Amino acid sequence: MQVAYRAQNLIDAHLARHALENAGIPAFVFGENLLGGAGELPLFGVLRVCVPDPCMPQVDAALQAAGLGGEPDAPTWEDEPGLQPA
Repeated sequence: MQVAYRAQNLIDAHLARHALENAGIPAFVFGENLLGGAGELPLFGVLRVCVPDPCMPQVDAALQAAGLGGEPDAPTWEDEPGLQPA
């Protein structure tokens, strides 16, 4: 499995998943169950849409066709050296 898309919110993740599935690519949303665990605190980089390794070459075309490609990834704590997970 490889990360095909990093979503900014749950709706974004499912839009990407459905776009990939409509293109015949099996896709899975990971991190969906973690959203309620932080309460009111925003979590970044938790939602990922993953696909099997052999399907990665078709992912970019499917996401571009759905208007989801080319967007910046959601920020993660690794992106900022001063931020560390609690």
